[in-house]
Amino acid sequence: MAHMAQNQASRKKGKKVTIENFYGGSTQGKEENEEEIQKKSEHASQNGNCQQALEDLKLELTQKMETWKEKWEKEISSLTDKTAQLEKELKASNRRADKAEKQNQSLTTRIKQLKESEIIKQQESIKQTQKINELGENIKYLTEKVTNLENRGRRDNLRIIGLPEKPEINNKLDIILQEIIKENCPHVLEQGGKIEIERVQRTPSILNPQKTTSRNVIAKFKSFQEKEKILQEAKKRSFRYKGAPIRITHDLAANTLRNRKAWNTIFRKARELGLQPRINYPAKLTIYFQGKVWAFKKIEDFQAFAKKRPELCGKFDIQAQKARAT
Repeated sequence: MAHMAQNQASRKKGKKVTIENFYGGSTQGKEENEEEIQKKSEHASQNGNCQQALEDLKLELTQKMETWKEKWEKEISSLTDKTAQLEKELKASNRRADKAEKQNQSLTTRIKQLKESEIIKQQESIKQTQKINELGENIKYLTEKVTNLENRGRRDNLRIIGLPEKPEINNKLDIILQEIIKENCPHVLEQGGKIEIERVQRTPSILNPQKTTSRNVIAKFKSFQEKEKILQEAKKRSFRYKGAPIRITHDLAANTLRNRKAWNTIFRKARELGLQPRINYPAKLTIYFQGKVWAFKKIEDFQAFAKKRPELCGKFDIQAQKARAT
């Protein structure tokens, strides 16, 4: 308070207030005043440094914000471009999807048409198969009818097999046939020692030089009864011509001969087993088994019959016999 009073007095007198007279010339007061001034100076210096730091921080933040802004703008531009590209691709994908959908619809329609067409074809195929089966049955019926008519047309004929192929025989076949009948069954001859023969010839008409066997002879008789008598005698015994064996059989159509020939393997085996087999007209096999006569028109029927009989089962397996023979 004393210093303040002194200071006020000095101001009244117009004296300049200094550090020295403020403290009344006291050294201690002077030091304290200098320390205070130094603190204020340091404080001001610190305030200036803070201000500068704030300016620098503000500048740095501004620069970073500019950098971030440029980066964000680039990112936004890139995202915009990508979005536009995606939209473009999406439109293209939608177009492809629409195209695929149209193609799918077209294929679905085509498949439906094909299925309908396939159903129609199957129906047509069934109809064609039925027609073919009907035609097959008709052909079979007509073939059997023709074969039967052909066999009836040959009912007065006999076929002589094994007669030697010589000119002196071929030139007088009718005389040779009379000699064969006279040699093997003379009791069949009518009064006068002859049987009326309409015609006799070799078949086929042209000789095949590559064949070593003689051609068959076909003889047509005027009387069916006389032909049957000779045939029955030929079934009882083996016929000969001048000591050489010959065979006399029915003269049948080619189809009938093939059907009869199909029984050959079974016929021979049945004869070995003592079943007394016979081939009856037109191509029917008969056997004598267990005190009964059994007749079969088809080979399949006979094989089914044999499989059910233990005595015959396995003995008429044609395929196995052929394999063993091979």
